[in-house]
Amino acid sequence: MEKQLEENFEPEKGFIKGEPLRMIYHNDEEHFSIALVKIIDTNESFDESEIVLKGHFSPLDEGEHYTFYGRVTNHPKFGEQYQVEHYQKEVPTSKEGIVGYLSSDLFYGIGKRTAENIVAILGEQTISRILQDPSVLKDVPGLKQDKADRLVADLKQHQGFEHIVIGLSEYGFGLQMAQKIYEAYQDQALEILQEDPYQFVFDIQGFGFKRADEVASHNNIAFDHPTRIQAACMYALNQGSSHGHVYMTFEALQDEVLSILQGSSGVITHEIISREIAQLVEDEKVLVEQDKVYLPSLFFAEAGFAKQLHRVMLSELEEEFTQAELMKVVGEIEDEESISYGKEQYDAIEKALHSKMMILTGGPGTGKTTVIKGIVNAYAKLKRKSLKPADYGKDEPFPFLLTAPTGRAAKRMNESTGLPAVTIHRLLGWTGGESFDKDQNNQLSGKILIIDEFSMVDIWLANQLFRAIPSDMQVLLVGDEDQLPSVGPGQVLSDLLSTDYIPATQLQEVYRQKEGSQIIRLAHDMKKGKCDEESLAKSHDFSFITCHEPQVLPVIQQVYQKAMARGHTLKDIQILAPMYRTKNGIHQLNQEIQALANPPSRQRREIKMKDDLTYRSGDKVIQLVNQPESGVYNGDIGEIVAIYKADETKEQKEKLVVSFEGKEVEYLRKDLNQLMHAYCTSIHKSQGSEFPIVILPVVRGYSRMLKRNLLYTAVTRSKQSLIICGDQEAFKRGVDTVDTNRRFTDLPDKIKIYMEAEVKDEEELNEEELSPYDFM
Repeated sequence: MEKQLEENFEPEKGFIKGEPLRMIYHNDEEHFSIALVKIIDTNESFDESEIVLKGHFSPLDEGEHYTFYGRVTNHPKFGEQYQVEHYQKEVPTSKEGIVGYLSSDLFYGIGKRTAENIVAILGEQTISRILQDPSVLKDVPGLKQDKADRLVADLKQHQGFEHIVIGLSEYGFGLQMAQKIYEAYQDQALEILQEDPYQFVFDIQGFGFKRADEVASHNNIAFDHPTRIQAACMYALNQGSSHGHVYMTFEALQDEVLSILQGSSGVITHEIISREIAQLVEDEKVLVEQDKVYLPSLFFAEAGFAKQLHRVMLSELEEEFTQAELMKVVGEIEDEESISYGKEQYDAIEKALHSKMMILTGGPGTGKTTVIKGIVNAYAKLKRKSLKPADYGKDEPFPFLLTAPTGRAAKRMNESTGLPAVTIHRLLGWTGGESFDKDQNNQLSGKILIIDEFSMVDIWLANQLFRAIPSDMQVLLVGDEDQLPSVGPGQVLSDLLSTDYIPATQLQEVYRQKEGSQIIRLAHDMKKGKCDEESLAKSHDFSFITCHEPQVLPVIQQVYQKAMARGHTLKDIQILAPMYRTKNGIHQLNQEIQALANPPSRQRREIKMKDDLTYRSGDKVIQLVNQPESGVYNGDIGEIVAIYKADETKEQKEKLVVSFEGKEVEYLRKDLNQLMHAYCTSIHKSQGSEFPIVILPVVRGYSRMLKRNLLYTAVTRSKQSLIICGDQEAFKRGVDTVDTNRRFTDLPDKIKIYMEAEVKDEEELNEEELSPYDFM
């Protein structure tokens, strides 16, 4: 009998239900993968909130839910992992879709448990039943009347949206993606999704090709359908631009498309892909020049910038100054400012004033700001121009235009020069979308334009800016070529420096190092690829605290507490990290430092979001998207100064107010995806900024991101104090690792074509003007 019971007894299968945080490794040929997932539910005896999976499975989509079946294993070096035997993607039912919709941030006060109770009572027709007869909510136990009334009001407001959310939930889409889809297509969303899901890849930000492929497969769209192959081509080009490429070579694009269409590579060939690229060219969706394939916007941005650059360079200076005149005014400036310019700095001022356009580069402490100020003051004296904007009227605009890619960089320019400085977007009058108030038909007014942090400017913005520059304006481009390139496509500063057509000055003498700054010494050692004991020596402004990975968070907390105890504000202290979803990543550090620096209290109001995310009065936050109508832009850092309850606002909705350097911007709950906590930000987001105190964790878990230009950018963000904590060997390896990911751009060649065409035209013109009398 016991034997029979044993034979009939099947132990419960071990499983982990989770959400992928990141793919660590994937081999296309063997389909072997390693991934880190956040655990949502499990029957395994595992206490951690995250686990590493390994096994034979395809790349996983972040934000989706999967159930993995397998067993826990113990790796001798990396600890507990989960060996996946098979898995399945979670697809919600209609009821689950309704629960997800009602418990979303659209409906104040309705949590998941309440939503489940409502659906359990009212079934799959929950929403239509409530809208037809709100009194049915009286049958839901525990639902108070005020919450029921609020739910009915919100349902009426979002009427028409719910069937899109519920319909999309059957394909596995969450509320945030459903909102984006609904904004783009309104009531046609489900119809378009069923007919051509690949259209979503181009119209909806964050809608990946694999997700469209899943929907297409569900709707029985053929794997070799032309639309699918064309969509893969467009997706590959868009992905390329997100990695900084302006174009892709024909061969690279074909290979990438085959990789995207994995599983059907035996049927889809290079010839088929070439045919569909040709169709895209005919439809004017892509452009091909020689073996380069472009998105049209990038082709015209690159070609347009080269043309506008040539136009500005072609015109001559209105007036030049003698050496004696320049030496006289520079001497006056030195007396007035109580400074003494080095030879390198004087030569830079002289070259800038004698050049239609010049590039000024140099690392920290080399005096770029001093030179900028010297150029402005010398120009003002030589041209007899006032440096006070109030002295100018409509007839004569203020001649000095100072700008930078970010608000914080512009603010630094203003503080260091005493002159007005704005972001490039504001200078050009950007109102959102692709339109700018300033362009070739309505150009900027002024005489000299200085653009700081030019390494951050991508090819799109460079083209828009140069279209608006009048031919008689002098231009100074300032940057540090060793920092990270622009987030957007192109490497404009690097490309300009690689040509011989634009005068350039590199400042090399370090002035701040003479004052004993170890930060400056480390930065310049890193530029040379050097990082030894002397580079990392402890000093009054620098410390490297060596610790193991589990100790990094407690060390950061201790450093942060000490800084606050010494009177530093949250604004002064900035943690920088390269990754979001790791144990010492940006998300976790923000959560931990918020608990330390701005803990819950009766005096601080809160708005609770999903995934244990809470916004609290006094929190430090960062804007994630451009919002020109409110005057805030991606990367601006502010503080939450007020939170209002729903019954305290005219919209009858919760509201949060953020102050960005005194400019207050309001956010409803649905807008809070535009914000993120900013106790810790990414190194990329910190470009163009400086902070009194920078804390930089460096651990082996960051290894794939640690490159010299990334670490150099982080180090050079600190003004007064830099604390690096973690693994010294990981830091040194990062300094040794040069970023070899070449960006595909054709800007130098396009500039060369324009410049050489000018020389050729001049030669032909000279030949035409010659006559026999010229030789007599």
